[in-house]
Amino acid sequence: MTDPDRLAAEADRLLREVTGTVTPAQLRAAGRLGADAAALSYRLGDAVGALTGAAAATDCARAQAVLRALPALVDALLDGYQRGNHAQAAAHDRERDRFIDDLLSGHTDPGRLAARAQRYGVSLAGRHVVIAARAPGLSATAVHAIDDALVARFGAANTMTRERDGELVCVAADGLRGVPAELARQLLAYQGSGWQLAVGRAHPGLAGLATSLREARDTLDLAGRLGFTAPVLHASDLLVFPVLLRDRDAMTDLVDTVLGPLRDARGGAAPLLETLGVLFEQQGNHTAAARVLHVSVRAVSYRLDRIRALTGYHPGEPTQRFTLHTAVLGAKLLGWPADEPPG
Repeated sequence: MTDPDRLAAEADRLLREVTGTVTPAQLRAAGRLGADAAALSYRLGDAVGALTGAAAATDCARAQAVLRALPALVDALLDGYQRGNHAQAAAHDRERDRFIDDLLSGHTDPGRLAARAQRYGVSLAGRHVVIAARAPGLSATAVHAIDDALVARFGAANTMTRERDGELVCVAADGLRGVPAELARQLLAYQGSGWQLAVGRAHPGLAGLATSLREARDTLDLAGRLGFTAPVLHASDLLVFPVLLRDRDAMTDLVDTVLGPLRDARGGAAPLLETLGVLFEQQGNHTAAARVLHVSVRAVSYRLDRIRALTGYHPGEPTQRFTLHTAVLGAKLLGWPADEPPG
């Protein structure tokens, strides 16, 4: 028996039981008929047509009872169809989320993923970029809407987005232009402020997905430690920091040598260190730095003179700027001077 024949047979069986007032059991049966139609991917009109077609074929002796029952049975069928659709969508979302988790885990058997990847149009051997976003309080409804928006623009095989370990994670095919910007636009629309996203580098293969995710997460962690507040960050822009952190002893020595004398300043090292950090963020612009620090430009110049007097370094000196900037960033990475001093 084909699926359409099965729907027609179920509808006919249901109506044969109608002899008077519609019973709860008959309403449940009509709901199951709608749910079955949804599960078989039939249009709603096909499901309703199966029921009304069976009603039209009813013998004259029972026609009046069937016609009286038909509106209630159609309502139950519609409700069952809607519930069936929701169940199908929820099951699809759960399977898709599991697939994304397996893609990013880094230790799933590629052979087991191949058939599922083909279903979603994903090339396991291709190059992908992973974007991680931290947006506290982002609702599940917003996550679903963001995923839908990205799919609508870039295609279901090109972007897959879900919440994972408290972060919004998006897997995107390499070469797509505008995915980070569109994700940022969606986060701005649904979250407003208080979010930040990082883009991992593109890597090939299944292992590359896990690598790109790790890079994106490490970039967000670094941004938190360094006080970077830009909403969109790229791992490729921060490659120098993991290099610096690999030799902690050398970094500690640099911070202690260059910035250690700031401990002797009135008020401690923190205000002068903050001034340097803001100045570098503002590309050496004293006026902009003063605005961020809520002090006068003259106060900024005074602090820089104090730094030179204590350390011998000044950010205005081309030969000293890089060393001083690296030391300031190193201090942030080491938590100095809030934590134990490097020396």
